[in-house]
Amino acid sequence: MNLHLNSLEDTERFARKMAGLLKGKTMTVTLDGDLGAGKTAWTRFFGKALGVKRTINSPTFTIMKSYKTDDGRMLYHMDAYRLEGAHQDLGFEECFEDGLCVVEWAGYIDEQIPADHIAIRLERTGENEREAYMEATGEKSRAVLEEFAR
Repeated sequence: MNLHLNSLEDTERFARKMAGLLKGKTMTVTLDGDLGAGKTAWTRFFGKALGVKRTINSPTFTIMKSYKTDDGRMLYHMDAYRLEGAHQDLGFEECFEDGLCVVEWAGYIDEQIPADHIAIRLERTGENEREAYMEATGEKSRAVLEEFAR
């Protein structure tokens, strides 16, 4: 499924809609795209829509940050960029099984990402324009994207 995002406001609407569909669920969302594609901005809007009160910024150096949503569940935000070549088990399973998890640069830890997840690739096509490509990789994620398309 593809979306054309004309503005930062479109990106926010996209993230809010996805948050509405995923609230209360356990799901991993992977975000890939070049630097400046809008991965962290999308995550910030997603978290805000889930009721996260703290500022969400890139966990590039800490690898992972966790936030409480307004329903008391957890939102984990990972940046796997610095994990390139790390093949050992990094203990992320708990995060993937406990609420929502957004993983930027997921390609660096592909073997640890749950088989059933939503994969989003953002491509910058203009100053504020983006193309978003979404893919479901299993039954639960497919159901979410089918609902998103309605």
